[in-house]
Amino acid sequence: PLRYISKLRELVKHEGDKNKSQWKTMGPAKVAVPSPNDFLQKRSKESKLAPKTKEEDGKKLLPLSVPPRTYHPVTRIKKNFISKNALAVMTGEPKKPRHFCVDTRQGDKYLLEPSGLFPKYINKKNYGVLPKYVIQRNEEMKREEEEYQASVLEQLKKKAMKLLSEEERTDVLKALKKNWEEINRAYQSLPIVTDTRYKQMHKEELELKLKQLEHDIAAIEKHKCVYIAN
Repeated sequence: PLRYISKLRELVKHEGDKNKSQWKTMGPAKVAVPSPNDFLQKRSKESKLAPKTKEEDGKKLLPLSVPPRTYHPVTRIKKNFISKNALAVMTGEPKKPRHFCVDTRQGDKYLLEPSGLFPKYINKKNYGVLPKYVIQRNEEMKREEEEYQASVLEQLKKKAMKLLSEEERTDVLKALKKNWEEINRAYQSLPIVTDTRYKQMHKEELELKLKQLEHDIAAIEKHKCVYIAN
């Protein structure tokens, strides 16, 4: 079959060519060509100074023939280095011989002082003397230790035990025995049959109190010196 061809083909093509510009994709059709007289010349981009006038050319400073007042000429003194060196040698201290140590047959030697074999530090005046900061630190530590011991003694004195006198001891012993008699009387007056839980608990409580009082009375009677905490 024949290919389909639209009737509006020519119209669409004409409208597309009508709306398309010549420089849309390939640039402008005509480009201005530079003139051959406008070529780049040498030093044309450098800044130029204004031309001098005749008045400025006439004002030239003349060189001074007389030196100023502040000028001081440099005077060179001739030195006799031979006599100067001879005088330095005569008045100077003689060089002390350096100690060497030779340890091979070929005569290889090395300085004895920096090797550690020469007694250098024990001959110093301050050898074995403690530095000042160490002495100061030891004094501070000693003072802190004394303050700590003083505070500990003060605390022990506050918590020290008090010795009971003989009168106070007998009074406490009498009060304990009197209390024991009262509790023992209450214990003896208990019923023989303890059929309830309350009676059992009451009996056990009285027995514990009697045991504790008997222990306290025996301890006080056994020891003549009794101490109590404040």
